[in-house]
Amino acid sequence: MRKFFFISLLLVTACSYGQNELLAKNYFDRGEYEKALTLFDKLYMVNPERLDFFMFVLQSNQQLERFEVAERMLLEKLNSRRVNPQLFVELGHNYSLQDKDSLSEVNYNKAIQYVKENPVYAYIVGKSFEEYSLLDQAVNVYETAMELDPGKDYNVQLARIYGELGNLEKMFDTYLSLMSKNPAYRPLAKRNFSQYVTEDPENEGNVLLRKILLKRSQAEPDLLFNELLSWLFIQQKDFKKAFAQEKAIYKRNDEDLGGIIDLALIAISEESYEQAREIVEFIISEAPTTDLALQGQQYRMRILLETSEKSDYPLIEKEFQSLLDGYGRSPQTYSLRIDYNHFLAFSSNKKQQAIENLKALAREDLTIYQQARVKMELADILVFDEKFNEALIYYSQIQKNVKNDILAQEARFKVAKTSYYKGDFQWAQLQLDVLKKSASQLISNDAMELSLMIRDNSLEDSTQTALKKFARADLLALQKRNSEAILALNEILENHKGEKIEDEVLLKLGKLYEETKQYEKAEASYLKLIEFYGSDILSDDAHFRLAKLYEDVLLQPEKARKLYEAIIFNFADSIYFVEARKRFRMLRGDAIN
Repeated sequence: MRKFFFISLLLVTACSYGQNELLAKNYFDRGEYEKALTLFDKLYMVNPERLDFFMFVLQSNQQLERFEVAERMLLEKLNSRRVNPQLFVELGHNYSLQDKDSLSEVNYNKAIQYVKENPVYAYIVGKSFEEYSLLDQAVNVYETAMELDPGKDYNVQLARIYGELGNLEKMFDTYLSLMSKNPAYRPLAKRNFSQYVTEDPENEGNVLLRKILLKRSQAEPDLLFNELLSWLFIQQKDFKKAFAQEKAIYKRNDEDLGGIIDLALIAISEESYEQAREIVEFIISEAPTTDLALQGQQYRMRILLETSEKSDYPLIEKEFQSLLDGYGRSPQTYSLRIDYNHFLAFSSNKKQQAIENLKALAREDLTIYQQARVKMELADILVFDEKFNEALIYYSQIQKNVKNDILAQEARFKVAKTSYYKGDFQWAQLQLDVLKKSASQLISNDAMELSLMIRDNSLEDSTQTALKKFARADLLALQKRNSEAILALNEILENHKGEKIEDEVLLKLGKLYEETKQYEKAEASYLKLIEFYGSDILSDDAHFRLAKLYEDVLLQPEKARKLYEAIIFNFADSIYFVEARKRFRMLRGDAIN
């Protein structure tokens, strides 16, 4: 019994101790330093060997401007038998907080001297310098340690710091050396390169990286340099040069078309159709299998559709039929047949023919995943044709047949969207609540966005009249009946002034005006949204779309720059933040990104 009581007491004490630590950290994070200090003082007295508790006590005192207390603590530690040279950096920082720069330098040099005497301290000392943005000192520490002990490798830390110091040449060189030794560093290096490389080929980072890569590739023929040159040219959207590099890789890499296929898809997504066409023709001509050649043909048809006028559609239909005659109408060509019927329904206005074709295809001997994709296309066309109930049946079948696949989640989202188009907002909301926890970030984000829109626009108006009108306009836009959608949206603005739906209407109108090349009206819609709903959830969308409109179409870069700047300062959590910062710096004319 006594033993049980003792164990229970230990558990209660440990639990209380853990709670105090969490509470102390919470106070510190919230800037309540007096409360944090009271708790950390007690924790440190019980555990004087815990350096993290010591640091919290130290930093709490510094935040409260009790620099003399912090100094005494540090000197006491440094006068003990075992000296931690990291604390010389802390002491130097404590003096710098009091503008005692000469004393700071003395202590920073003491920390560096310890590394010279014993390079084992390099990591903790270098990291401490980095924490206070003392980057020159951190470089000194890491470089000195590597000189004294060739077994040590701080190139990862040095490469990053070189970039922060603006020494791009050294940064690029260091990362290239790391990648040459270990390919696992490639994703890290590219992430860091992207901070200094822009779309502008004359940008300092682009010019330097290109020169270094060309120089290295001449001295040492390594596919790594071709891959990085291709990556650089892709950032610059120069797909012709990227293609030249990918062909060189293809010839030396067992004629693997993987890189060239990826490049084709990027070029298509960036709407560089002329360059994409050349790449796709190469894929078709070099394809080692019928399946890969068919894949190339599908890319070719996608480009053809994107670059054709409505008057070309009869020829495109014949082209599809010619491909199906050549490759056969079998389960092996089900993907091409989906593309063909998508074209029939959404471009050629032959919805009924597409529906019949896809129903027949769904009855063929397909795998459950192939059948799910066929039914997804079929259901999408049925929604497009406003046959909502039949579409819901097919979406439900997909959810049942491929339960654990991403297709099932996509089908559930489309059930919600279809219910929304029908005006059944309650059922849509139930589906969306499930999807908020979706494994797919894209589906989860779309679900949250639609859910929020339905909820926000149902609070003030229990009849959901404006929301029903907006859902109808949304469907008209899906059906490419843009002029009707624009009329419907303007009717909402006229008859539902000041209602919550107004910001959604203005954003949708802006997009439709852009699509129909009514750019001044698009500008007016975005400006109105920003003026009246500047702090609402859609404001960053309006800022970004208007900035892109000014930059790419209306050719008013100064106005674009100001809008990107507004996103940087006012919408730090926006999905557009990174791109806005990149474009702002480019428009400002920064030498590096």
